[in-house]
Amino acid sequence: MTDGQNIKPLTSLRFFAAIWVVLFHYWPNLAGAAAHGEPGFVAKGYLGVELFFILSGFILSHVYRTSVETGRFRYGAFLWARLARVYPLHLATLAAMGLMAGAAGLAGIAVDPNIMSWSSLPANLTLTQAWGFAPVAGWNHPSWSISAEWFAYLSFPAFAWAALKLKDRPLAAVGLAMGFIVVLYASFQALAGFPLTLATIRWGALRIVPCFAYGCALHALWRARPAENQTQALLGAAFSGAGVLVAAAAGASDAAIVIGLGGVIFFLARLAQTGSDLLSARPLVYLGEISYSVYMICIPWKIVFPNLVIRVAQLNSKELPLGLWLVFLISVVPLAAISYHLIEKPARERMKLIAESWVTRRPSAARA
Repeated sequence: MTDGQNIKPLTSLRFFAAIWVVLFHYWPNLAGAAAHGEPGFVAKGYLGVELFFILSGFILSHVYRTSVETGRFRYGAFLWARLARVYPLHLATLAAMGLMAGAAGLAGIAVDPNIMSWSSLPANLTLTQAWGFAPVAGWNHPSWSISAEWFAYLSFPAFAWAALKLKDRPLAAVGLAMGFIVVLYASFQALAGFPLTLATIRWGALRIVPCFAYGCALHALWRARPAENQTQALLGAAFSGAGVLVAAAAGASDAAIVIGLGGVIFFLARLAQTGSDLLSARPLVYLGEISYSVYMICIPWKIVFPNLVIRVAQLNSKELPLGLWLVFLISVVPLAAISYHLIEKPARERMKLIAESWVTRRPSAARA
């Protein structure tokens, strides 16, 4: 498998990460859910963000490691490409939240004042809201993780340098990354009084660091030791996936589950090396491609749908009967597809064209 080649099972995996997060956020809207409690797997849904973070480290290493190693890495072009990936939809959902909150206020509907937190707007616009610069979790709250990703993008040369230093000892790199996760999680819990995996606005930039480093280390091991046996890779993916499901259902420690998520990524990538088509079907890959939209619109939809149903179906609360709740959950997918095709993909392509036009104009400017 060549550098930068699409690892389709990992693209598909992004959708499952997004739906895990959506389940975590939507479960309280299911009628009777509070009385029966959350299933363990749903309760651990916030770790879907950690899965995204590990994937980011792995995929960015896959795409850019060779250029870093050979001195051809262009930091400015890298940052522009990453900004094109995340910023347009972030800006669109931020504006949509503001418009919805404003419309609700005009209609006399109570709105959480933090949604339109003007003091948090500068940090949201500069993608620094998860760096401790936003006083409250305003606007579209899931964007805190995009702010954390932006921190990792800005720091990527440091992550790449560390991975290259250990490229001949990839097992040591993975072991160090695992140890970093365990120690940091325990230390943060002891000092802050809550898990790092639940940090968002105040400590989101720190939250991504161990996961991103783990993804980079896993890629170093994956690249150094390519898979030769498809059966072994399949068994590894099956056991690591089952292990994560069982651990989450049993309420295991977040560190153990996060380490297991890295195993899922590693073995699925090894399967792709062997030519396996597992999780490579076009519909699954497409769902993975729209996963960012799923993630970014899930909270705006969580605000709109229950409030709309209350008025149309004349319900007494935002707890929805099972049928309506399933509509609520499933409908986020076609909405995400619309968002992807109308906002995310066209804006990304437009920003790519802008970058290409800068490159083509540069020689002319030099000659002038």
